[in-house]
Amino acid sequence: MFRPILAGATLRERLIACLGALAGITLTGLICGLVFGQGPHIPLIVAPMGASAVLLFAVPASPLAQPWSIIGGNTISAFMGVLAAHFIPNPVMAIGVGVSLAIAAMSLTRSLHPPGGAAALTALIGGPAVTSAGFLFPLFPVCVNSVILVALGIVFHKISRRNYPHVPVGAPVNAHGTADLPAPLRVGFTPEDVDAALVDLHETLDIDRADLDRLLREVELRALVRTRGDLTCGEVMSRDVVTIGIAGSAERARELLIAHNIRTLPVVDGGGQLAGTLGLRELTLHGEVGIGQVMSEARTARPDDPIVALASTLTDGRTHAVIVVDQDRRVLGIITQTDLLATLTRLLSAKAVTSPVAVLA
Repeated sequence: MFRPILAGATLRERLIACLGALAGITLTGLICGLVFGQGPHIPLIVAPMGASAVLLFAVPASPLAQPWSIIGGNTISAFMGVLAAHFIPNPVMAIGVGVSLAIAAMSLTRSLHPPGGAAALTALIGGPAVTSAGFLFPLFPVCVNSVILVALGIVFHKISRRNYPHVPVGAPVNAHGTADLPAPLRVGFTPEDVDAALVDLHETLDIDRADLDRLLREVELRALVRTRGDLTCGEVMSRDVVTIGIAGSAERARELLIAHNIRTLPVVDGGGQLAGTLGLRELTLHGEVGIGQVMSEARTARPDDPIVALASTLTDGRTHAVIVVDQDRRVLGIITQTDLLATLTRLLSAKAVTSPVAVLA
């Protein structure tokens, strides 16, 4: 009953959220007090900021917790509340109309923020201080509070190394410049399948559309690793790896790539540690320059990683091989797209042989 209802709501994340809310709300009130002075004529911080802090610090990836949602949602909703109070003398009617107008305005401006409803109510029933402020109330303290809180949230999340404002990871793109979908998107579910499922569920989920797509694809990969993750990189990798030193020449690198008919050449530094990778593309684009200047960042794995976990990396349209390294980044082996294809073929063949249908046939 008392378990967290949010996915990923670990104890550490909740403690970070508590610390962030403590700092954010305290500093927001302090800054407003220092800048505008203290007194009963107008509140230094409005109650909806507490609810905004919950979203900002506890679920920073939520679309409802992004800067425009907090600043725009609170300010626009407060304005709707003041507008309703100005034109509707009946307080009961005014509170209903104010909140409904706030929802409509936030929806139209793509600034939906649940505490905005409370901002609208505060503008209607906040007492003499709010009433006397009139149409200035949405600007101060609501807008000023929101801007300060968001600014503090950005600083806090940067210090705690969390992604805010949240930027969804873009969908894979075709690295070859053609009209075809990237390989990972040609199989499995499509964006249209996700949209249709949401329609069937009759639900509005508090998650960005791109994040939802990424989550589902990660679930697919995890399920594949769980069900077919018995083969490790250490079992599949090629161990006789052709490498080149970082001080080697571009001409020597080109000779090795062609002579061994390979597309990825690991580059090692003077201590034998992996420094990067080279391919004919890098050598062609940059000409006769030092290897250290043209090499690409290496995609790596550990020997005990499941081989199927490399599927997303080796099908991104850019990566042709993954270098298997130890904890000191010394090269132990290499796994190419061909190695992955051969392994997946073997796994699928084994599944077909052991399936009940195959046995009966």
